[in-house]
Amino acid sequence: MTLALLALLWQAVDGPAALDLLLASDARWLVAAVVVLTGQTLLSALRWRLTAGALGHAIPVGRALREYYLSQIVNQSLPGGVLGDASRAVRARHEAGLKRAGQAVVFERLAGQLVLFAVTAIAVLMVWATPGGMVLPEWVLRLVAFSGLTIAVIAGLIWGFSHGAGIASRHVRDWINAFSLSVFAPAVVPRQILLSLGTTALNLLAFALCARATGTTMPLTAVMIVVPLILFTMLIPISVSGWGLREGAAAALFPVFGATATEGFAASLAFGLMFLLSTMPGVVVLLISPKPVPVETGSISG
Repeated sequence: MTLALLALLWQAVDGPAALDLLLASDARWLVAAVVVLTGQTLLSALRWRLTAGALGHAIPVGRALREYYLSQIVNQSLPGGVLGDASRAVRARHEAGLKRAGQAVVFERLAGQLVLFAVTAIAVLMVWATPGGMVLPEWVLRLVAFSGLTIAVIAGLIWGFSHGAGIASRHVRDWINAFSLSVFAPAVVPRQILLSLGTTALNLLAFALCARATGTTMPLTAVMIVVPLILFTMLIPISVSGWGLREGAAAALFPVFGATATEGFAASLAFGLMFLLSTMPGVVVLLISPKPVPVETGSISG
């Protein structure tokens, strides 16, 4: 699927021209992108550690970072983009139990995606309400509105189902309570917001740096609207690490701010390669294969 998507895009957006842009990339911007993506990994590992800690699972910083790099290299290597995250939960099950370990991983990723969508929605509203700025196509506005409505409907359905009397409803209530405790508790939520805003900003900046390296300067509004829509395609589990889907989205969305589909394709290729390069410490983790470091398991408290 991944190779087929890339082959189709290669034909559709003038692949040789995109390759020329990629080969002529300014290495300084690419190095900066790798540094930024490394910072994003660190903040993500700290967010996972914070989330797990609120659920009673204390993870040392070093182990959190090692495990996050390991999950990234797995996600980069296998279809679906979530197997590495699942492995984090499985590897932590001995200290916290599989359910709590799984909740920590799911909630950490969910918190980041919700903040990324919130940033996108706010930017869309600002552009839509400000005359004379970037003109967003109707399909982009509809896509963001539909996504927001879908999130609200799913949240409402889950909340409603949790008020039932059956065993399944009790399990849903447990997950909701755990999510509230690990993400929205007063002692946790400020750090969750800061870490998620940090990972979002660094991800968006990394893509903008890759675009700059391949010759495209993205305005701030494009970085806040176009880049998140491109990155969200990586969540669709039909390709390896989003390859093909991400490039197709970039080719479709770059013309929104006056760039070309070819430039979008080149920028996305550069981002994918730099992201892969930034996960290479995960290969070291695989080679060394350290034994699990004992961690403390405490009770869940607010």
